[in-house]
Amino acid sequence: MANKIFPSATAALHGIIEDGQVIAVGGFGLCGIPEALIDALQASGKKELTAISNNAGVDGFGLGKLLATRQIKKMISSYVGENKEFERQYLAGELELDFTPQGTLAEKLRAGGAGIPAFFTKTGVGTIVAEGKEVREFDGEKYVMERSLVPDVSLVKAYIADKSGNLIFRKTARNFNPNVAMAGKITIVEVEKIVDTGALDPDQIHLPGIFVHRIVLNATPEKRIEQRTVRA
Repeated sequence: MANKIFPSATAALHGIIEDGQVIAVGGFGLCGIPEALIDALQASGKKELTAISNNAGVDGFGLGKLLATRQIKKMISSYVGENKEFERQYLAGELELDFTPQGTLAEKLRAGGAGIPAFFTKTGVGTIVAEGKEVREFDGEKYVMERSLVPDVSLVKAYIADKSGNLIFRKTARNFNPNVAMAGKITIVEVEKIVDTGALDPDQIHLPGIFVHRIVLNATPEKRIEQRTVRA
């Protein structure tokens, strides 16, 4: 078995990331984002990227860093309400947006990972979401066809990996990460702990290592809180 563990996020991205690629990034808000891999992607200087992610982080953190450096040309995402630079670029016509309902986005990634090229859903029928897409009737109800997503590279955050790439996610940080990991042609995972193969209980593994190509350790991620609220 090839060694999947790389000494740094920069090393894990080396030879993989190119201009113009489609990159999927796990996380929900700032929860479960691959912080070190995002920083390494920013440092790589690669541009003209299409980024698939539930949202675009916040100003100055998460994918917001890549928006600030103008490395993303298009976002395929669900929620974009907490990033002023995103708003500015989009309204100025500087950033393309494929606005996708959240459940549809999750299914697009899951289907991509399962080898399903497209599927039908009622979500978005009769709205701008369905514009330009095939609509078909089943049992008297209308459904819109959505194409699945198969990104060139997926960047994923997990809690623990063994050396074979079997993953355990932690609580709500699981969010989009398993679907993103399954969908990617190449999947790079950032974890807080790495253990020997066989150390994890097979019944506790959330995602098998067959989907994971490279692993990098980030034992102390910042895990910034998106909207911190404290008592006066």
